[in-house]
Amino acid sequence: MALVLQSNGIYATAVSRPGPTASRSPCMDSVSLIHISRAAGSLRSTPARLWISSSKARLTGIVMTTALPVDVEEKVEHTSLYVPRESHTQVTHSMPPEKIELFKSLEDWAEENIVPYLKTVEKSWQPQDFLPEPSSEGFLDEVKELRQRAAELPDDYLVCLVGDMITEEALPTYQTMLNTLDGVRDETGASLTSWARWTRAWTAEENRHGDLLNKYLYLTGRVDMRIIEKTIQYLIGSGMDPQTENSPYLGFIYTSFQERATFISHGNTARQAKEFGDNKLAQICGTIAADERRHENAYTKIVEKLFELDPDDTIFALEDMMRKKISMPAHLMYDGNDRNIFDKFSQVAQRTGVYTAKDYADILEYLIKRWNVEKLSGLSSRGQKAQDYVCGLPNRFRKLEERASRVKKGPKTGSFSWIFNREVALS
Repeated sequence: MALVLQSNGIYATAVSRPGPTASRSPCMDSVSLIHISRAAGSLRSTPARLWISSSKARLTGIVMTTALPVDVEEKVEHTSLYVPRESHTQVTHSMPPEKIELFKSLEDWAEENIVPYLKTVEKSWQPQDFLPEPSSEGFLDEVKELRQRAAELPDDYLVCLVGDMITEEALPTYQTMLNTLDGVRDETGASLTSWARWTRAWTAEENRHGDLLNKYLYLTGRVDMRIIEKTIQYLIGSGMDPQTENSPYLGFIYTSFQERATFISHGNTARQAKEFGDNKLAQICGTIAADERRHENAYTKIVEKLFELDPDDTIFALEDMMRKKISMPAHLMYDGNDRNIFDKFSQVAQRTGVYTAKDYADILEYLIKRWNVEKLSGLSSRGQKAQDYVCGLPNRFRKLEERASRVKKGPKTGSFSWIFNREVALS
């Protein structure tokens, strides 16, 4: 078992069980762990028991089936175990097995229509194209110029840029998610199917985004890189369940939505960087946005094909995802101290216009038009009800947002560890 003991708590990254001959000290009590779901506000018992030596704050043995967001307060002073976790009930393999054959039959189609959205490595941009060249004599001068430009960036903009970068850096989670999808996953890690090659190459292209933003922010000297690196590690370790249930119907609807969301977010940070006088950063964010748009086009084309071949099940999937609501991929963000950091980041993004509730409604409206959902014909009676529900959502979301904007609650400012605990306006 890997174990890190810090001033603010214990973080266990693996599990173990005391052997049959292990002795149990009288000072070690069995503590039932309680999972407190911040998102749902519910209290649930979990099938986990933890043996802790309170005199030395040592984790002696743990038996659990999953990572849990748990505080252990009674037995170990100043020691806590906290791992952010999804609060919803997780469902697996909801797609009927016979549907797997549909996706296998689409491998040639994907080869001809989806794989071409990828760029070859030799024709792709690389992060170093936008950064000071470390081997050049003018490297330090270039860094100085970068830092002078970055000095003009407001703190709330930096919060959004850091949040976007952390989201991009959690890429291993997103590749894992795609490889949970039945019928399209990379079965071996090096499969030659068109679906598997798409996933690996998409991941390779996306990998440059977080890499570039990370290096840029490091060079600015305006952010706490160690805290940011901790946030990234926590986020990847927490994983993500976007409630796609191993179904590529649900999975590709989710990725279509998310790629458009990141296209919008990076596009807005590009526009704002230009307004703040950092044209190089504007170019960086704009280039990343262009990648996201290209990937969005690929995923929306897949869903378009599903509507063509199987309109009923595809509209059911779209209805299902929208009833669940599309969760942002970094919603389990945690910096080691602030459990509300994602909510605060989202508030800043809303206030500054980087990514807003209006964007959420606009994305759905865009996808409805992109997939001609309003004009679908030949649906079952249940399919028609799903169609009506989905098509009415954009206006419903906008009304809810208008109502919510008139009743603003909560603190007006908040501090962010990413920027050395400086305060920024939240609303």
